[in-house]
Amino acid sequence: MPKGIEGLDKLMKKYGELAEQAAGNSMKKAVGAAVKLVQAEAKMYCPVSAGELRSGIRTVVDTQADKTVGTVYNNVKYGIYVEFGTGPRGEESHSGISPVVNPSYTMSPWWIHESQIDKEVAERYHWFYLDTQDGRFYQCTGQPAQPFMYPALKNNEKRVTRNISNYLAREIRKVCKQ
Repeated sequence: MPKGIEGLDKLMKKYGELAEQAAGNSMKKAVGAAVKLVQAEAKMYCPVSAGELRSGIRTVVDTQADKTVGTVYNNVKYGIYVEFGTGPRGEESHSGISPVVNPSYTMSPWWIHESQIDKEVAERYHWFYLDTQDGRFYQCTGQPAQPFMYPALKNNEKRVTRNISNYLAREIRKVCKQ
């Protein structure tokens, strides 16, 4: 019976350790590149008025123990209303939002005091209004969804997975050549 190659187990263990090290160090870079790809597309889809919503699309990559998580987010207060829509109009037209999200829409119109909204914005939407002794009130029936975050993720799902896999494979090959 042939004798095994002396030291093969030790060599294979070393290659495994090097590959793990390369993957660990590279994962944050790979995930960072992936979230930037999704961020760029979200910015492209984002409806723009003053640009605050678009410029508020950010990314972060966190590494904890054995996992790396990339997040594309928007912390502009009204971002969620743009993504999912509001009121009766939001319920009528919310195609393109995440299928795992089930928004609950207010079905009754609501009133917005003139101190809570710019006059130009209210006029752009041609909202019905009432002038009272307490000022002008605009009646709002909501807005249709204008998804920009979810479509950016969904459109890049396969590309992100492929890019991360390719990047890590390249890094592992580099380490194994050392």
